[in-house]
Amino acid sequence: MSRASSVEKAKRLNLARTILHRHEHLPDAVEHLTRACSISRRQAYRYLQSAKKLKHAVPVGDVKVSFTVKLSQNLADKIRSYATSTGLTLSEIVGRALQALLNRGGGRGR
Repeated sequence: MSRASSVEKAKRLNLARTILHRHEHLPDAVEHLTRACSISRRQAYRYLQSAKKLKHAVPVGDVKVSFTVKLSQNLADKIRSYATSTGLTLSEIVGRALQALLNRGGGRGR
């Protein structure tokens, strides 16, 4: 069985938080979460224990997907060097750069 993604974990924590507000009896909450998420009782208990500590719902991020592109060797080397000097991952750098470009708007055809 594969591990839950960070998005899936956030959704489960938020559901556990909601279930805790509806069920006063912890075994009932465990049963409900177990069925809703198709997880073991142990996992459900852990999510509920974590959810008890939450003051607010956990923000659910966007699912990460692999996206292959081809870059010039020179540009790839510059990105790797930048990653090393800043401690950022390649994904973080490219994601931020593309988001900045898209937020800028305009461009051809607009």
